[in-house]
Amino acid sequence: MDRIGVVGAGTMGRGVAQLFAEHGHEVVLVDTAEQALASARDGIATNVRLAPLLRPGTRPGSPEEVTGRIRFTTDLRSLRTADYVFEMVTEDWAVKRPLYGELDALCRPGVPFGVNTSAIPITRVAAATSRPEHVIGTHFMNPAPLKPTVEVIRGHHTSDDTVARTRALLEGVGRRQIVVADSPGFVTNRVAMLTVNEAMFLVHEQVAGADEVDRLFRECLGHAMGPLETADLIGLDTVLLSLQVLHEEFNDPKFRPCPLLRRLVEAGLLGRKTGRGFHSYASASATPSRSASASGGAHHG
Repeated sequence: MDRIGVVGAGTMGRGVAQLFAEHGHEVVLVDTAEQALASARDGIATNVRLAPLLRPGTRPGSPEEVTGRIRFTTDLRSLRTADYVFEMVTEDWAVKRPLYGELDALCRPGVPFGVNTSAIPITRVAAATSRPEHVIGTHFMNPAPLKPTVEVIRGHHTSDDTVARTRALLEGVGRRQIVVADSPGFVTNRVAMLTVNEAMFLVHEQVAGADEVDRLFRECLGHAMGPLETADLIGLDTVLLSLQVLHEEFNDPKFRPCPLLRRLVEAGLLGRKTGRGFHSYASASATPSRSASASGGAHHG
């Protein structure tokens, strides 16, 4: 069974580490911050404990069994023995680019790199390595252990073998795959970020509060979550970075980030992970309470 490397112990990284560990893989989870690793260990244990409630009929094992398959480390050199590496760091090219130089030098030739990015083109990432044929987009959705499908992106040089190997690996952990061509934002985020951004403009222009916007999408259009709840779940800082990439790549003003989004990010109100964004949360994992923006607080900073 493949040994899986995961770089980045944030929300997505810990979710992917959990997913593969639940299915019996040995996982190495790497982050630069010990605190992030400790938080990931605790978060994974809690999520596994809650799995019977969130995923009836599943048996991922005990929290001790799942976390026992994961090595939590700050040492990137631990990835030398990995058979497949998923990169899950922040949506910032200035951070990703040097990381891929390090991964390329450390990992064995032929080891694929699965890029989890919201908007950065896979071909650009591949160009930062000496193995462009082994670089592929693996766009997991949040939370990774619960979402059944992964958007797989073929870069300009991605080989058929890398696509097949990636699909087989994902199939082995119960994930369907939809393969698309490379383009900034791919399919999901090219559309979703426009929707989220436009919803933010509606709040910014005081057409409606965040509560009303999200209720309309849930109750009238049947969405499981409204666009602003979705943005809070993703993280408003990640949404802003994604929109900036799309704006730069397409040079199209339709992707210009809403000023209210910038203001909330500058204020440190990033969504669920900070307890407040377009909505307020009793805890980072709680359901939204009365929206701050609906009462004027977020709109006016």
